[in-house]
Amino acid sequence: MSAPALSLAAVRRRYVGLTALRWLPVGISTPVVVLLASSRGLTAADVGLVFAVHSVVALLLELPTGGLADAIGYRPVLVLSVVLHAAGLLTMVAAHSVLGFAAAYALIGAGRALDSGPLESWFVAAAHSVDAHADLTPGLSRASAADGAGLALGAVVGGLAPTLAAGVGGAALAVPILLATAVDVVYLLAVLALVVPLGSAPGVSTGAALRGGFREVPRVLTGTGAMVRGDVVLRRLLLIGVLTGVVLATLELLGPLRFAHLAGDPTRGTAVFGVVTAVSFGAAALGAAVAGPARRAVRGSTGGTTATLGVLAAVAVAASALSPAVLPAAVAYSLFYLAAAAAIPLRQQLLHSRVPAERRSTTVSVVSFAMMIGGVAGSLLVPRLAEATSTTVGFLAAAGALVGLALISLRLPTPVTATPAAGGAQRSNAVG
Repeated sequence: MSAPALSLAAVRRRYVGLTALRWLPVGISTPVVVLLASSRGLTAADVGLVFAVHSVVALLLELPTGGLADAIGYRPVLVLSVVLHAAGLLTMVAAHSVLGFAAAYALIGAGRALDSGPLESWFVAAAHSVDAHADLTPGLSRASAADGAGLALGAVVGGLAPTLAAGVGGAALAVPILLATAVDVVYLLAVLALVVPLGSAPGVSTGAALRGGFREVPRVLTGTGAMVRGDVVLRRLLLIGVLTGVVLATLELLGPLRFAHLAGDPTRGTAVFGVVTAVSFGAAALGAAVAGPARRAVRGSTGGTTATLGVLAAVAVAASALSPAVLPAAVAYSLFYLAAAAAIPLRQQLLHSRVPAERRSTTVSVVSFAMMIGGVAGSLLVPRLAEATSTTVGFLAAAGALVGLALISLRLPTPVTATPAAGGAQRSNAVG
């Protein structure tokens, strides 16, 4: 079966279903990874070091792996990403030292870098093979909703699994990791069945394709860099990515501390934050689902819609910072995720409208790279600010970053539905 034989609705369904499957194992493993490492003798500082290994590996590989997907095709890179992620999970189950957990997270980080762009890029290419003027926003919106739903469902399953497996003793914390690995296998089979190749060359071995792909990576990266430098809108999207990374890192680091303080007890605060996280994932899924209606409410303006959502997100973070009790702080925290998620499909639609097909996956990786840079900056700077002042001030700094994001978003143009040909982005860089 080839992509043109699919309907646009079928392409969307495949993309949405695969997105949910991609994030389900991440949600399952998230509640227990720190507890598993701690139960095997790692200190909090050790766990922080392990997480840093993941971030550094993902950061270093983000751009080259995006170029690899553009060079050899989406499905081979997706398959490799799943294999590496599953290998990392199995390594984690066997790990009993800092080195073992670091190896596990290096594998997971490599898999994360590989899968940041190819699936979305396959959806765009497959949709345009059916209809060159297809509106991508509904598919991107539903996939973002599936992303949040997969994480939320996974978090519930991963949180309950150790309790249900309590009879197996100390190994109970490893049960969710094994379950996540099993879901990865299902996802791998789904990728092989549903991600149909698009224009791949017949008769080329996987090894030869990989070798040729790696040789093509520098050329693809150089061309993508020139394209971004020549397009002011792409530069704005990258800056928005950096600010988004700062905000997300701030909330992930300071959120548990904030809710532990409001709950009055670290243990109770951890339980509260777990519930808040699950609800926030659900809110993100809802936000992504209403991206299209939100844009219509602002008369179809991408800039106006994303700027408005940025302001709402800033207000939500500030309200969470200033709330005196758990419930209002939790509601405001969840509203941030709703508003932030609603803006993502609109910005992605704009991104894809300005990128030629041969550089699409690389450009998606560039945006992901920008978010990682912001995340590193937020991880290093905002906790120091919070230590010198308070978590409230750290939250307010994130709200300030969101105000900056909203101001930049105001100048984003509304995209045409068709993806431009190569060079089109450079020709339209006066827009906005």
